[in-house]
Amino acid sequence: MANMFTAMEQKLQAKYPAIVFPEGEDSRILDAAARLAEEKILKPILLGDEQAINTALKSKGLDLDLVDVIDPQSYNELDELVASFVERRRGKVNEQEAREILKDVNYFGTMLVHTGKAAGLVSGAAHSTADTVRPALQIIKTKEGIKRTSGAFLMVKDDQRYIFADCAININPSASDLAEIATTSAETARIFGIDPRVGMLSFSTKGSAKSDETQKVIDAVELLNETGTDFPVDGELQFDAAFVPEVAAKKAPDSPLAGRANVFVFPGLEAGNIGYKMVQRLGGFEAIGPVLQGLNKPVNDLSRGCNSEDVYKLALITAMQAL
Repeated sequence: MANMFTAMEQKLQAKYPAIVFPEGEDSRILDAAARLAEEKILKPILLGDEQAINTALKSKGLDLDLVDVIDPQSYNELDELVASFVERRRGKVNEQEAREILKDVNYFGTMLVHTGKAAGLVSGAAHSTADTVRPALQIIKTKEGIKRTSGAFLMVKDDQRYIFADCAININPSASDLAEIATTSAETARIFGIDPRVGMLSFSTKGSAKSDETQKVIDAVELLNETGTDFPVDGELQFDAAFVPEVAAKKAPDSPLAGRANVFVFPGLEAGNIGYKMVQRLGGFEAIGPVLQGLNKPVNDLSRGCNSEDVYKLALITAMQAL
């Protein structure tokens, strides 16, 4: 895992993207931002009270030229952001409403990404997932051909790396949603140097049970096969049939995955959220994310229980997505 993040750091030092942190006064954000700035991996943009943030950074011995600190209340380019926000919302808000909305640091930070002043955003240390995702969906929006964003976790233990999705956003995804999640999760896997092999999970393997829940996974795989993919994918598969070659040989002998899936798409949020937490807590894996997938520009969500190391790593991932 260390080698993976070291490689990210080296790539980013050559590009030096700017990443905005709306929760700029949070001690965990400050610690991570100081480290990122000191190592000149990326340019942190910290939102909040300028004096408080600068005092905290000075106490860490950081050269303040390595960071940008913006107080949204006194930002001298606010008029530009307001006008751009009104245009982006296409008549859903007027100028006065836009000014009020942009007092929210997540909306303000997302507008910095939209206008190109930052390459990506990391939030969620003190805000809910909805607080981070809502501005992104309204302003950044999803890529062409993608209807929904989704949340993936990178699961890491020693030299093992897997992608789990969707574990954060979509409660009951349809067959077409699952197909999209599979495609965007394969893209996310490649960011981490994983050659994606996508298993579409269910409580059934190849018709061992029949229900609406299993059928939507089958339909998702059919959609992927019809449109074509540049990665192997199969389903519906129970986890053991997707992951254990010996089990796959018995339950799904014709599967192109042959029990070697490394990207796992769960049939619903309930399974995905429970699944990643079990692997994290019982299996001893580190869960990095959720990485928001399918957006035009990267916006990522921290857990409110995160530490500075979590912030640091998600910032690296966000910057890599921007590249």
